[in-house]
Amino acid sequence: MFLEGARWNYDTHLVDESQPKELYTDVPVIHFLPKVNRELPTSGFYFCPLYKVLSRAGTLSTTGHSTNYVLFVELPTNVDQGVWIKAGVAMFLALKQ
Repeated sequence: MFLEGARWNYDTHLVDESQPKELYTDVPVIHFLPKVNRELPTSGFYFCPLYKVLSRAGTLSTTGHSTNYVLFVELPTNVDQGVWIKAGVAMFLALKQ
């Protein structure tokens, strides 16, 4: 997976600002563990959208969701998630169309 608009800081284990001239950065392997009726965290996380490809656009399916959108990934952060929303931070499964 790749991150656009931000980077994963391997020292602090938090989302951080991108380095100059760095468009995309890799994200460490994420192991998803589903839980029943899990409470969503209210702070300390950025709910980062994960897309299949860079276009961020897809056709709408019958459920009303884009066919390119996968899910939200909770990335730990020490700033308000509005910072990352304004920066347009998103994750991608592939960098080529």
